[in-house]
Amino acid sequence: MSQAPVPAPSENEIEPPGVPGLSGLLTLAVGVVVLSALYVGQEVFLPVVMAILLAFVLAPFVDLMRRWHLGRVPSIIIAVLVALGIIVSIGGVIGFQLAGLASDLPRYQTTIESKIGSLREGTIGKLSQSLRDFGHRFDRAVAEQPKESGQPSTGAAEPSAPAEPGPLPVEVHQPDPTPAQMARDVLLPVLEPLATMGIVFVVLIFILMQREDLRDRMIRLFGASDLHRTTVAMDDAARRLSRYFLTQLALNASFGVVAGLGLWAIGVPSPALWGVFAALMRFVPYIGSFVAAIPPVILAAAVDPGWSMALMTLALFLIGEPLMGHAIEPVVYGQSTGLSPFSVVISAIFWTWLWGPIGLLIATPLTLCLVVLGRHVERLEFLDVLLGDRPALTPAENLYQRMLAGDPDEALESAELLLKERSLTSYYDEVALRGLQLAANDATRGVLTHRQLDQVRDVITSLVQDLSSHSDIEPPAHETKDEPVASPQSEKPAIKEPAIVGEMPHEDKIADAWRTDGAVLCIAGRGPLDEAASEMLAQLLNKHGLGSRLVPHEAVSRSSIFNLDMTGVQMICISYLEISGTPAHLRYLLRRLRNQAPKAPIVVGLWPAEDAVLKSEAMRSTLGADYYVSSMRDAVVRCLKVATGEEQMPQAVTTEKAANEGAGKRLPLPA
Repeated sequence: MSQAPVPAPSENEIEPPGVPGLSGLLTLAVGVVVLSALYVGQEVFLPVVMAILLAFVLAPFVDLMRRWHLGRVPSIIIAVLVALGIIVSIGGVIGFQLAGLASDLPRYQTTIESKIGSLREGTIGKLSQSLRDFGHRFDRAVAEQPKESGQPSTGAAEPSAPAEPGPLPVEVHQPDPTPAQMARDVLLPVLEPLATMGIVFVVLIFILMQREDLRDRMIRLFGASDLHRTTVAMDDAARRLSRYFLTQLALNASFGVVAGLGLWAIGVPSPALWGVFAALMRFVPYIGSFVAAIPPVILAAAVDPGWSMALMTLALFLIGEPLMGHAIEPVVYGQSTGLSPFSVVISAIFWTWLWGPIGLLIATPLTLCLVVLGRHVERLEFLDVLLGDRPALTPAENLYQRMLAGDPDEALESAELLLKERSLTSYYDEVALRGLQLAANDATRGVLTHRQLDQVRDVITSLVQDLSSHSDIEPPAHETKDEPVASPQSEKPAIKEPAIVGEMPHEDKIADAWRTDGAVLCIAGRGPLDEAASEMLAQLLNKHGLGSRLVPHEAVSRSSIFNLDMTGVQMICISYLEISGTPAHLRYLLRRLRNQAPKAPIVVGLWPAEDAVLKSEAMRSTLGADYYVSSMRDAVVRCLKVATGEEQMPQAVTTEKAANEGAGKRLPLPA
């Protein structure tokens, strides 16, 4: 008995997920090696990373001096010396402030002891005493429990064992340190940070000297397919990062100055120390400023016999941080920093575990650099997906997801956000049509149930109806040059298409015959979602002064087309989201429409722009339409040009010619 052959899987069938390939395992191995190297080689990598971040901060200063006609080397030397002077000055201030605070601490001992005593005598002391009394009562109850349960008592106490002699006290005295040991104990803690700072500035000088060469090597390392565009993108990313880091440094320093002046006015000792500490801790996201408030609040409580100084110090930070974070920074930075809140927290934990307190301070700037690399380097795109603030799904995918979930409210909310930066035509072309294409492809593959298909139709119909009051105009351009992270060049159109209103003649030139209802007949293809695309086109035509009427595909079938009212039809538009194989049904549909309206030009909208019909001149001539378009915008522009007389209508194809030849000479695809 012969066995039936197993059919080969088609292209549309979904293959089960396979075992991770060699490339995935190699990527995992590389990640483990890099992580281990960063952890083990902390003393090497940490100065290099700090030098890179300092280079971003100093790069605008170097460029400014070079515009003043200073050479590269003098500009770099001056910038590095200025940065070194600032760091040494801050270190000196911190050292003097710490020395003065340490010498004054014994004076605050009496105040601290009196406040602790008052706390013990107050509510806190009574609470602790109550807890101790409760513990004693509980211990006695547990001890008396065996007697109450009826356990026999021995009557006489057992003789105690003889006490063992206690251990003899032993004192260990260290020998007096030698001068060499004293010098080592004093100098080593000082030499280590000085050596690290020296390495940082040496690497910084070389980075500033060879910025362009390092950029070119990075482009070569990651293999750019478009050298010019990648070079422009990397330069733009470096400029944005420099501006962002310099702005962040200026804002944090301003916060430290304000905090120091406020503490000085309140009377807290060592205000300069706590101002520098507050400026540094603001690099720690979310909690840095509040952590910086703890030492000055404690010190204020130790200095002041009352509590007014501590409360004023606490109020200074509780008011200053929200004012800086929610009022000043959004105005300076913009609404987006390029990082998601979750990635900020995770990066702070990760870099603190990896490099300690220094890693905590540089966590946010370093993570932002990784996001920029992921946004402009294809091989590192996963960094942008994991850490960036851009949505994980494209707008079209998000719309399709909302359609599958049957949620028209979220679909409308997302559409209103996108319409703030694009016209309604652009939204339909770039988002709605692509979302419908995803649904149409899944419907063709048979992975959508009837219920899901109905939900998709209901959501897109509700969305189009809700957007009927939205004008099809181009919103004002939103300037994004100051945002720290730009969109990748692959997502930016080379030339932005102008709005339809700005390109077409005035609506007064449209003839009255084109303004009546049904002047443009919008016919849906035979796909399950083609009617939704036709509804979008009809809405756009109405917004631009053309009367339109939506006709389902069933109305133009062989049995129903004779009952279709073609009175006053000036133009016919047919919409297809998916047309597979040889489109013979479209050719016969066009022939039937020619018979009913021989003088009306026909536009065929094939919304998948990569469709074979749009690429083949022979196939277009065989079908017999007058115009072929691949976007809503092209369809509206074509209808408006014919309606206003800017473009002459093509010679109508007679019924006899259409029946015998199938199609005549057609106009080429519009540019």
